[in-house]
Amino acid sequence: MNLSATLLLAFGMSMDAFAASIGKGATLHKPKFSEALRTGLIFGAIETLTPLIGWGLGMLASQFVLEWNHWIAFILLIFLGGRMVLEGFRADADDAGEAPCRHGFWLLVTTAIATSLDAMAVGVGLAFLQVNILSTALAIGCATLVMSTLGMMIGRYIGPLLGKRAEILGGIVLIGIGIEILWSHFSA
Repeated sequence: MNLSATLLLAFGMSMDAFAASIGKGATLHKPKFSEALRTGLIFGAIETLTPLIGWGLGMLASQFVLEWNHWIAFILLIFLGGRMVLEGFRADADDAGEAPCRHGFWLLVTTAIATSLDAMAVGVGLAFLQVNILSTALAIGCATLVMSTLGMMIGRYIGPLLGKRAEILGGIVLIGIGIEILWSHFSA
């Protein structure tokens, strides 16, 4: 795979994390660049690991991974998105005060895993091609780091415009990503 194909793949794989990061940034109270970078690092690290895991699984049992990865991503994203929507409505009902200043580590990890399962499937496919999986995975992880950090900072400016509806919108985005993953699997 040449450099341009690797870069296109890397930025293509980072789009789900970018969309999720915008939602995450919008739900926080004026997230600082350090929080955006923290989110980018978590998303980027997981997005680096998942194609490597997929590649390894592709060497072992590609059919099983390809049969179930879309369902796993769909269920995780629907769960996380539904939770965010419910919390957004609950915040409206409770008229809660200020938004949090940062997201919990495990919430970010779970979201990152859910949005990177497509990269695992790509890793399975890469197992059958003559590619340098380490450089490809690093390119995907670096692109995700950049795009997730950027997404959080964009979310910082969208959040105050949306107010309490930001969490609801972020949840809807995650649900939409889950539906898109399932749809693209069945429409292929």
